[in-house]
Amino acid sequence: MMSIQGFGRALAMVAVALMVVMTVVDVAEARRAGGGFGSRGTRTFSTPSTTRTAPTDAMPIDRTMTRQPSAQQPSAGRNTTANPRPGLFGGFGGSLLGGLMLGGLVGMFLGHGLGGGVGFLGLILQVLLIAGVFMFLRRMFTQTNAPAYSGNARGQYSNGGSDFEIPRIGGGGRQAPQPKAGDEIGVQQKDLDQFEDLLKELQAAYAAEDFRTLRQITTPEAMSYLAEEIGDNATKGLRNEVRDIHLVQGDVAEAWREGADDYATVAMRYESIDVMRDRSSGRVVSGDPDNLTEAVEVWTFLRRNGGEWKVSAIQGVEAA
Repeated sequence: MMSIQGFGRALAMVAVALMVVMTVVDVAEARRAGGGFGSRGTRTFSTPSTTRTAPTDAMPIDRTMTRQPSAQQPSAGRNTTANPRPGLFGGFGGSLLGGLMLGGLVGMFLGHGLGGGVGFLGLILQVLLIAGVFMFLRRMFTQTNAPAYSGNARGQYSNGGSDFEIPRIGGGGRQAPQPKAGDEIGVQQKDLDQFEDLLKELQAAYAAEDFRTLRQITTPEAMSYLAEEIGDNATKGLRNEVRDIHLVQGDVAEAWREGADDYATVAMRYESIDVMRDRSSGRVVSGDPDNLTEAVEVWTFLRRNGGEWKVSAIQGVEAA
């Protein structure tokens, strides 16, 4: 017989799931609908420099665990009055929470969740529970009066109109670009190649709901938002199909160093087949399954201690 304590825990889990079900998810918050998520370090709340690929400003990052600058230390540029979601605690706490959630998600899709083999209903319930716990903890540990990181003016990092073109696959034989204004770390050809690979790997893994690959190529924070979006799609009975990804053009907006961490913000224009399908029937709900569509996004990559680059933030771009 279930103990009173065990029954109470089960009841609490069901309550969390019900709260998530009753939460209205704004479609405009989906990654492909604009906005931005993740972290650009101390430049999270400043606008990246425009480039030939993205001549208009990137959308502000409105989903981030980075603490927002206070009124006493405003971020320069148009984002000084923006009010993005308050950050969760950073550092070890953020990584721990991300690890817990990702572990649960990976286990869920490997069939080790609430008993495994409980079918689609079990999948939805587990996604709801994990998303609910994540949202609850994020609210509980929010620090609204945390000390601020200093912002940076956008104009300070302008690259003066120069940029780096990311080559297409098979475009070898070209010399590596030389550092230009705005690139403080000296982005090399091998870095550009990896940025292109990460674009394709992330899009493919996102469409396949491959949490293991997503965890390997993104920061824990970026992964948490991607997992949240996939969970939102699942609760609506939808699945995002992305294929035939082809980079058209790309250039570096900014690249800089913070301690042992290197950041590179890159504007990328790419083509892909991008549709939303009904998870059960496969029926196309939105998008064109037969023709390529073009998108422009600004991606930020993070390299810690000279390791591999990982996706740290993704931002949409304002319409011209």
